[in-house]
Amino acid sequence: MQTAAIPATPLRPTLVVAHSAKAAYIAPCATTCSTCALRRLCVPSGLNGEPNSLIDELVTTRKRVRRGEHVYRANDRFTTLFAFRTGFYKAYVESEDGRTHVTGFHMAGDVAGFDGIGTERHRQNLVALEDGEVCLISYPRLEATCSRVPSMQRYMYKMLSSEIVREQELMLLLGTMRAEARVGAFLLNLSQRFAQRGYSSVEFILRMTREEIGSYLGLKLETVSRIFSRLQEEGVLQVQGRAIKLLDMPALSELVGLRDASTEHTQRSEDLYKVGARPAAFAGREAAIA
Repeated sequence: MQTAAIPATPLRPTLVVAHSAKAAYIAPCATTCSTCALRRLCVPSGLNGEPNSLIDELVTTRKRVRRGEHVYRANDRFTTLFAFRTGFYKAYVESEDGRTHVTGFHMAGDVAGFDGIGTERHRQNLVALEDGEVCLISYPRLEATCSRVPSMQRYMYKMLSSEIVREQELMLLLGTMRAEARVGAFLLNLSQRFAQRGYSSVEFILRMTREEIGSYLGLKLETVSRIFSRLQEEGVLQVQGRAIKLLDMPALSELVGLRDASTEHTQRSEDLYKVGARPAAFAGREAAIA
């Protein structure tokens, strides 16, 4: 496959700020990949020894998106991968009769758009559940970088492998787990992802609706609501609107079938949160993610 050459001089990312469907302006971006607080999630640690300009060349544009705005739609031409700097996003597909099925949720630090690599067309839709900022990674430029930097190529393989594993785990979740276990696994997954980003692993806000959770888990809205109520009555969690507080992590793990799972990591993450030992780069940004 022919790849685009990488410019000799680094490009300064620009920020596309849209005020309406007809008007937008472009402003310089103060933050680059090499200085971004989420670099440890988006960029492989093996690139730490590479020049910062090599990493910064991957992202030439950042886009601010409004709640309800699509990052891309099914059948859009694939040219770009999307790294989320802030915000929360929903991926979904639509059937011919108009029904929708949620296929995943993304938050800051995630990368999406891999569904378009094979056919050069996106197979699903991606919409913002809240205002956020998205980094656009040129796929031809990324291919060229991979040909020059083995560590980046290995990281790409790992990301593609992770997508395959995620799909397999979702099939297992929908095919073998009872309803309560599906909801428990969903909450544990969110807990781990928030902890990776320096936030509380036991207290967070659900940016998606109960109906969207049900669509993702293959459950009806009423079933999801009933399970949340039951878990609250049993003292496993506390629910107040979309605010969730996990009260009994061992019980939640046992519900999913992880009876031997250690809670040491979860407790340590929460202890760090309580004493204010979150990474400084994340301070003051809770409204953007959690």
